[in-house]
Amino acid sequence: MGYSEMAAFALATFFLVSSPGPNGALIAKTVPTSGILAGFANVAGFFTAFWLHGTLSILGLSVIIMQSAAAFAVIKYIGAAYLCWIGVKSLYEAFANKARSNIAAPARRPRSLKRAYLEGLLTNGLNPKVSMFYLAVFPQFIPHDGHPIASAYALVAIHSAVNISWFSLVILLFAKLTKVTRTDSFQRLLKGATGVVFLGFGYKLATYRAAPAV
Repeated sequence: MGYSEMAAFALATFFLVSSPGPNGALIAKTVPTSGILAGFANVAGFFTAFWLHGTLSILGLSVIIMQSAAAFAVIKYIGAAYLCWIGVKSLYEAFANKARSNIAAPARRPRSLKRAYLEGLLTNGLNPKVSMFYLAVFPQFIPHDGHPIASAYALVAIHSAVNISWFSLVILLFAKLTKVTRTDSFQRLLKGATGVVFLGFGYKLATYRAAPAV
């Protein structure tokens, strides 16, 4: 795999990673309430999930899931239920704390690093679209004359590096805006927006249909 192919994949991955999605919504919710380290713990969860999906794709297990309607439906609905659960929880927190004073502490129960990591892991690990992305792009970028497994893991590494770089910038941006983002009014607005976004992504995932196998 040459540098041009790697650059093309990195560019495609950048547009995928930087587009609005549940990862960005989770970071936006985590950093103002639980701090910068919790945000990086989210990213560590993303990183682990990418390598999990990449390994499953390389081993061919993702192909089985994509070709089995029942298996795909189970993963899809579990992932959708998890996203919706985050959405409902965020909306509840937004409206339940509406009567609190603006000088109230912004982080009622800050996430532990373990919890933040698991949230990042589950947000991506339960999303079959990650495996579908790998299955779709691997054949286009893996050279026929090279080592397919090594090339595939190289693509996963590029995807992970782009993800870490982008969300590190996002985390640092939210950290710079700490004074604004930690006011009670902003917290309620953010939780409400996060709830709507996650419910939307949950519905989108639940109603998503994989392309038929050819």
